[in-house]
Amino acid sequence: MINAFIFVFITSFCSLFVFRKVAKYVGLVDKPNARKHHQGVVPLVGGVSIFFTLAITFLLFTTIDSGLVLFLICATILVAMGVVDDRYDISFKIRLVIQTGVSLAMILIGDKSLHSLGYLMGSEVIELSPVASAFITIFAVIGAINAFNMVDGIDGLLGGLASVTFGALGYLFLIDGNTELALVCGLLVTAMIPYILLNLGFPLGRRFKVFMGDAGSIFIGFTVIWLLIEATQGVDSTPIRPVTALWIIALPLMDMATIMVRRIRKGQSPFKPDREHLHHICQRIGLSSHMSLFVICLCASIMAGVGIWSDMTQINETVMFCSFLAVFAVYFWVISHIWKVTTWVHKLFGKTGPIQLNVEGNPAGK
Repeated sequence: MINAFIFVFITSFCSLFVFRKVAKYVGLVDKPNARKHHQGVVPLVGGVSIFFTLAITFLLFTTIDSGLVLFLICATILVAMGVVDDRYDISFKIRLVIQTGVSLAMILIGDKSLHSLGYLMGSEVIELSPVASAFITIFAVIGAINAFNMVDGIDGLLGGLASVTFGALGYLFLIDGNTELALVCGLLVTAMIPYILLNLGFPLGRRFKVFMGDAGSIFIGFTVIWLLIEATQGVDSTPIRPVTALWIIALPLMDMATIMVRRIRKGQSPFKPDREHLHHICQRIGLSSHMSLFVICLCASIMAGVGIWSDMTQINETVMFCSFLAVFAVYFWVISHIWKVTTWVHKLFGKTGPIQLNVEGNPAGK
């Protein structure tokens, strides 16, 4: 087992340097623009490196079965789509079609679907019909992929949030006795460490900086939903309850839902890029990039911790579901009125000066 972790770390670290050279040669780089304020061109190879490393590792160190083969095929399709999108910026409609196709492959070939929602609404288990199950599964796959894609906005954030999610899942798998899936989660976190270090400019400085790219965020989102289905929809046992899954990915999920609702209310496409995400707002209210990273990952860890605690102590699922909705409602209100909240905070601590404006010229978050 130790050999697997050492292999993953070294392979991930070395592959980053190989792929970043290839990326510069083929033009797979991120350039500064109105939304992206980094300096110089940065190779978009973090996700490709992580996927490459894990694919080799799974084939060498884990049991090869039909489920693993299907996962790798689906992930390869999504990563390839992400690379093309990073290079040529393809339409979101094409991305949705491909994501839907992969979801159907999961359902029809792998029999991976969300068919039970647990005791979300009372003493009866909510069992979905085949049609409803397929619809919810496709929605969940697309939602998870885009949730993790949308949070990738500041250095270290996607890697940090993904580490929180995989760490929480790995712990729950471990205490349930599922050492194989716990190992998978551990390997995922280990594979991301070299990327996180280079993304943050440590220890080699900004010269070797890399970004995750859409290929990476899509792969992470897909892997998260795959493992969540494995954890919540088992035939013989379910390491975690469905409601716990919501708490484990709470922050990316809430950020995606909030930003999409706000875009629709403005008459915009829900997939239109902007600078209104949580990490952007954190920076507008005065937090540095590193402090924003710390605060957001801390909040995500607290929510995941609540989910783990509720699962281990078997808190009523309906209570936890209603609590999640309440937290989401508070989050949505705060983000939607962040300029008011910021004003109150400034007054509370005796600060003066104008509230920072967003790209539309309104108070941040308005």
